[in-house]
Amino acid sequence: MTEDTDTQGVENQGPFDGPDRRDGGAKDSRRDVVDRRAGFDRRRGPGRRRSEPRRAAEEGEMTDEQFDFLQAINDYKKVNSRPFPSWSEVLDIITAMGYRKVAEPRDIQ
Repeated sequence: MTEDTDTQGVENQGPFDGPDRRDGGAKDSRRDVVDRRAGFDRRRGPGRRRSEPRRAAEEGEMTDEQFDFLQAINDYKKVNSRPFPSWSEVLDIITAMGYRKVAEPRDIQ
């Protein structure tokens, strides 16, 4: 092994003579970049208002009916060793809980 070769057999070329990026030179060139998004208005519209029961459920406050449904799903998952029941199975759970279609369909809020 010669003096110009390191321990892995790669030739040493001497010290680097180029500009040192650690001195902050690259940061100056980044400041010159034009932000094309500056005029873009990122505000959204008024959005959708959630119903009070939905808002409460998303924040962790459940009604008794929601809690019963959740318990029925969890019981089904435990008994059948299913981490995720299919939609058909969810419909079976709802039917087993005693829910029946008696009212006219309406839009989901």
